[in-house]
Amino acid sequence: GHRTQGIYALIVTILLAAVFTGFQVLEYLDAPFNISDSIYGSCFYMATGFHGLHVFVGTVFLTVCLVRLGKFHFTRKHHFGFEAAAWYWHFVDVVWLFLFVAIYWWGGV
Repeated sequence: GHRTQGIYALIVTILLAAVFTGFQVLEYLDAPFNISDSIYGSCFYMATGFHGLHVFVGTVFLTVCLVRLGKFHFTRKHHFGFEAAAWYWHFVDVVWLFLFVAIYWWGGV
């Protein structure tokens, strides 16, 4: 199949997830409000924090897939773990689209 391409794609995805998480940490450090300031602060930290937790879980999930792909655990017919990770990751992506609109555009930050 396309094992080498899969390895490169997983590495890039994992690196981008780490960058995203790093920017989230920087945003938390630089935010002019905290969780107890207002309802916006509470909603902001709960929503982005919960999403960040899922990004972390997804990153671990993809890292496990990368290790398994490197050890030839996946074949053309046996790759459910990778498919599950991909579906999970896309779900986290779609949730971020809604959060981005709700918090950054609609929220006016």
